[in-house]
Amino acid sequence: MSYLLALDQGTSSSRSIVFDADGRILALAQQELPQIFPRPGWVEHDPRQIWNTQLATAREALARAGLAAGDIRAIGITNQRETTLVWNRVTGEPVHHAIVWQDRRTEPECASLREQGYGPRIQAKTGLVIDPYFSGTKLKWLLDHVPGARQQAQRGELAFGTVDSWLLWKLTGGKLHATDVTNASRTMLFDIRRNQWDEELLALLDIPSGVLPRVLDSSADYGCTAPELFGAPIPIGGVAGDQQSALFGQACFAPGMAKNTYGTGCFMLMHTGEQFQDSANGLITTSAARTGARPAFAFEGSVFIGGAVVQWLRDGLNAIKASSEVQALAESVPDSGGVMMVPAFTGLGAPYWNADARGVISGLSRGTTMAHIARAALESIAFQSASLLQAMSRDALANGGAPVAELRVDGGACANDLLMQFQADLLGIPVVRPAVIETTALGAAYLAGLSAGVYRSTAELSDQWRAERRFEPTLDPARAAERMAEWEHAVRRATAA
Repeated sequence: MSYLLALDQGTSSSRSIVFDADGRILALAQQELPQIFPRPGWVEHDPRQIWNTQLATAREALARAGLAAGDIRAIGITNQRETTLVWNRVTGEPVHHAIVWQDRRTEPECASLREQGYGPRIQAKTGLVIDPYFSGTKLKWLLDHVPGARQQAQRGELAFGTVDSWLLWKLTGGKLHATDVTNASRTMLFDIRRNQWDEELLALLDIPSGVLPRVLDSSADYGCTAPELFGAPIPIGGVAGDQQSALFGQACFAPGMAKNTYGTGCFMLMHTGEQFQDSANGLITTSAARTGARPAFAFEGSVFIGGAVVQWLRDGLNAIKASSEVQALAESVPDSGGVMMVPAFTGLGAPYWNADARGVISGLSRGTTMAHIARAALESIAFQSASLLQAMSRDALANGGAPVAELRVDGGACANDLLMQFQADLLGIPVVRPAVIETTALGAAYLAGLSAGVYRSTAELSDQWRAERRFEPTLDPARAAERMAEWEHAVRRATAA
């Protein structure tokens, strides 16, 4: 039997999962990763905690599975994207905390770039809009604000990377400074059409090319782990940013196939094939996981506040004691009673891209209860995701494709049946929950397995994918359109300030 180890380094935790060759989970280990909030709008991680928690969970998962290093054919890595680290090449020590993807400190730099008219040029090269979300301005901030960092970088003494690069460096004992195409595509420094770092963008942000990692395919030879970490070397065969990894784990290999991950935020990706396509509907174009010489692209839309709205109900309003209680509370009323919630706590992502939007709860009456607000909160997740899929379908049609026929779902909140049914009702297409919802880690395992020869092709992985439940739409399409119009009206209120 062939076993694969997936390292899943996320925003709030580090996890490791051992899969067998059939994609079944043998063991899982998880540790919380603390977030650091130095100032309002700033979010950081301690790079040492990222590494220590990830290594500890990998060892724990192997122990729980009763396996040794020699039993693992390959390791796959998937990671929170855009989070930015810089470390010293000689000492291996980070020069500063990691700046997390959620961090907004570089908005003034981004605003300046937008005002100077660089938006179309940057989007044409990278597929991205100018936003603090992406790594480029974070890296510039570190070089500008950490004492001596820019001078060290110019002397070739520093290394930049997203979380995958940091883990690869640590796993290989400092032998490999690399990333994969999906993570590189999220930096705002990478020309995804030419599949290489872009000299013009590096000059624009004053970033020395010597800090950049080598870019490899998502399924490739990433060397081996240092022997002392697990008792023997283990090949590393796959790397992908978490959302592209989930797209791969959902077996969305053909143009028009789409998935949505319901986590702290929601991330929807639709595979668009081998050709770069521009979005006219507020989406970004990103590199999908590559397994060889052929390019692969996807449209992506991000909802900043997805499952986090349930955490707000728990921690902010004290409406529930545990997140798992929200479905029962929401189901205690037949509908939201006219209440609409736009959870724009940190602005709105795609397809609106309004950093100044703020949260709105409308339609309140004397008859409104916490159950109505809870239902509106859940529905807000589905409304935001529906607006993304509609934008994707418009882009697909404009580029000669077909609308999305079904939406594959994963992430913690996809276990909520009420939410999934409402999502299907709004979209008018089936929402399909897979048998294995750990698709982010599974995608990393699949990429590593392809590199190690456990699998022959993606066709073999498509055959392995299984659905656990299909949620068929039951709402009249005209009523669904009315509900979406109500949502857009609420969004206009959130963006009116």
